[in-house]
Amino acid sequence: MKQFTPHYKAALFLLLLSTSLVSCDMGYAPGSKMPATTPQQKVERGKYLVNTMGCDDCHSPKKMGPTGPELDVEHRLSGYPASRPIASDTDAVRKGWVLFNGDLTQAVGPWGTSFAANLTPDISGIGNWSEAQFINALRKGKLKGLDNSRPLLPPMPWQNFSKLTDEDMSSIYAFLQSIKPVDNVVPAPIPPGGVQ
Repeated sequence: MKQFTPHYKAALFLLLLSTSLVSCDMGYAPGSKMPATTPQQKVERGKYLVNTMGCDDCHSPKKMGPTGPELDVEHRLSGYPASRPIASDTDAVRKGWVLFNGDLTQAVGPWGTSFAANLTPDISGIGNWSEAQFINALRKGKLKGLDNSRPLLPPMPWQNFSKLTDEDMSSIYAFLQSIKPVDNVVPAPIPPGGVQ
């Protein structure tokens, strides 16, 4: 059996040690829980979460661009446009289908007709909500985060968001409070059979 010299053993040990240290990167992966230590870091974390969790998909109106629907950046996260006519129910819903309008801000299904909420810091959005209300809305699926209010309606996936950490919810709230307020009073939901 071949004997290794102490010099060779030391070199091998250092190689293994450096390899293990490099593989144990202490940085944060983009999707990991990264503590926000400053208000700006909290806003940036919230921006990252909003951008990756698909909030714009339903809560931002779209306009037609050269490659299809694009975010209407002037009205980002302002929900269903109050100035838009409300689409009516169709036979497809009565046959078990769920329908969305072209920019996904309105949905019709067995629950009735629901409209994406205004998430901007305007008074017509979440401008007068406390952070605790915002977290309660996502945690319990309650309108305006008030325990005695109606449930949030489909397609809002609040059950998924309820699993976020309080820190992540707080960061999302901080980001939403930092964006441009948009005055847009979203219509109230319509119960099943209310639109013909």
